[in-house]
Amino acid sequence: MAIRALTPPPKDLAPADVQIEFPDNRLLIDLCGEHNRNLVAIESALGVQLAHRGNVIAVLGQEPAAQKRAAEVLQSLYARLEAGRPVEPGDLDREFRMGPSVGFDPDDEADDQLEMFNADRVEIRTRRKIVEPRTEAQKAYVCSLFDNELAFGIGPAGTGKTYLAVAAGVSMFMTGDVDKIVLCRPAVEAGERLGFLPGTQEDKVDPYMQPLYDALNDFLGGKEVGKLREAKKIEIAPLAFMRGRTLSNAFVVLDEAQNATTMQMKMFLTRLGEGSRMVITGDRSQVDLPRGVTSGLADAERLLKPIPKIAFNYFTSKDVVRHPLVAAIIDAYEADV
Repeated sequence: MAIRALTPPPKDLAPADVQIEFPDNRLLIDLCGEHNRNLVAIESALGVQLAHRGNVIAVLGQEPAAQKRAAEVLQSLYARLEAGRPVEPGDLDREFRMGPSVGFDPDDEADDQLEMFNADRVEIRTRRKIVEPRTEAQKAYVCSLFDNELAFGIGPAGTGKTYLAVAAGVSMFMTGDVDKIVLCRPAVEAGERLGFLPGTQEDKVDPYMQPLYDALNDFLGGKEVGKLREAKKIEIAPLAFMRGRTLSNAFVVLDEAQNATTMQMKMFLTRLGEGSRMVITGDRSQVDLPRGVTSGLADAERLLKPIPKIAFNYFTSKDVVRHPLVAAIIDAYEADV
């Protein structure tokens, strides 16, 4: 792959400041995407025009900085394809948000998870997929999960707090750094009374735990999750079930921590045992506790910030990686406060 000025440019191709030649036409097809959707996305995001002819893509535009950025995105995505990795919409989004990344070397497969944090490259390996942060805040959060025994992820919905925490837990479980994964949430109804749910105890709490199941199934697959739950290697339970336990050699995640009371939060934090890591995630703007009950997440943030080796990571609407409208919705509600 080379960037060069072509003189003369390919027939029917307008002169451009930046023209990139890609050596493998098969990979170039994947780079462009079905119906050139990847090229269209780059044009829309960066305000350039991309002209594709043969194995050359010309970057046309009025702003040299935008042309250079488009060329960097194209090179980075092509490097992914050379390493045998697909280019998906999330990969495009990450390139737009985070700037140029280090090229992928297919022979550079580190055995130790922490060795994957080479230069600007950060990723989490799970059984079914490799997870890569899509914003700088997510990148700092992922590093924090591996560097600290107790970490907090605080921010609005859709910023990947829980998803990345579960991915880190699965990765550490696969490498033998922990013996089990423990995921829990407070069983608090979001502003509506659901009444008595039928079925066994597990049937009653499963609806509250579904987001955790969704993340696990993404990384391990439903059948393997089922087997690991039967073997007690994965536990998914309401926060109340943690009382009296000591969680050793485990990766422990408390999700929706804003709905834990002060006493529940203290109880949960003191479950931390030898060889374990604990992650607390929550959104301060979505507290569903009864009026007058203080959120344990707010108390923990106030009390624990001065303690060394406890990391606090914060997200904003700029870190939302769901539908673009989610960020706009969050901004609108925050502006109305």
